[in-house]
Amino acid sequence: MKRVAMLLGVFILVLTLVVSSESFSQEKKKSPKKMPSEAEMMKRWQESMTPGAQHKMLEESVGTWDAEVKMWMNGPKGEPMVSKGTSESKMVLGGRYLQQDFTGEMMGQPFVGTGFTGYDNFKKKYVSFWIDNMSTGMSTMDGVLDKDGKSVTMWGKMDEPATGEKGKKVKYVTRFVDKDTQVFETYDVTSFGDKKPIMVITYKRKK
Repeated sequence: MKRVAMLLGVFILVLTLVVSSESFSQEKKKSPKKMPSEAEMMKRWQESMTPGAQHKMLEESVGTWDAEVKMWMNGPKGEPMVSKGTSESKMVLGGRYLQQDFTGEMMGQPFVGTGFTGYDNFKKKYVSFWIDNMSTGMSTMDGVLDKDGKSVTMWGKMDEPATGEKGKKVKYVTRFVDKDTQVFETYDVTSFGDKKPIMVITYKRKK
């Protein structure tokens, strides 16, 4: 009987130690992360808000551009629909964002769109959103400059009201051919993969 009581006591002691250890571990996890000093926080904030080399790169797109738009409405096969447009781009908010205002046509109707592109110093990514008169939704995307420094690849999601599809994966590539030529490509990755675009816009700077 004494042996049983002794074993029971040892079991209770071990259980108590385990529970105490877990409680201490949980409390340690819950303890708030040490905050940086006020001076350090101010320094980080200043760094995150200050335009840099990436914003200077965006500035190279400022100007007026002629645009040729090719769209493959039923996937990247067959002949595309071709239309013309004009794009006006300028830097806003102290050189932090590139604002693009596009006018043209789509399926025989007037098309007007506005986009903003910037570089998020905190996330270390290019970020962008687009709105136009052919939708009540907002397209958002983010990505990085490719290693060759000649293109930016972004990823986002797209809804398709005509088919009822939501959150389709989309790839956007902007190619900087030269200082007066840019090519913007859209890939419907969910439906057609990322090898052939469903839309290509070629921009030529107006002289």
